[in-house]
Amino acid sequence: MTIAVCPGSFDPLTNGHLDVILRCSQLFDEVHVVVAVNANKQPMFTEEQRVRLVDQALHDAGCTNYTVAATDGLIIDYCRQVGAPVIVKGLRQNGDYEAELGMALVNRKLAGIETLFLPADPVLEHISSSVVKDVARHDGDITDMVPPCVRVTLLKALGKSTSLDEK
Repeated sequence: MTIAVCPGSFDPLTNGHLDVILRCSQLFDEVHVVVAVNANKQPMFTEEQRVRLVDQALHDAGCTNYTVAATDGLIIDYCRQVGAPVIVKGLRQNGDYEAELGMALVNRKLAGIETLFLPADPVLEHISSSVVKDVARHDGDITDMVPPCVRVTLLKALGKSTSLDEK
């Protein structure tokens, strides 16, 4: 069985993230979606909330061959623990490749773990967690940017209406 790891901060999970994870789930027997916890960042959502939202979105999308976990350690250590030979990362056209290539080379050097880059769906490549939070803070419509469970949770966290009819 081939296991892949899809890491990210997922603060929050976007439809772009979801697309990459679902495509990954078609290529590998099992996908571990790992919420990376970075002590230097102040996420909007707790580790537990992010794990729950990723799990709910994948469940709602009908994905069955996944595990959601969190780690505050190196992703390669998590890969070793679960026997995953590959990390899968989605790439947008905003310089993601340059940012991810160095880490991919370090991961291969340190642990022999390869990184597979999946290009973002062109319809979704403009979406990032930061953009989603900014649009939501300013009362913009994020319906097409995030899964429904994320939309509701994000709007509640911002003290906004969760009803589409109240816009």
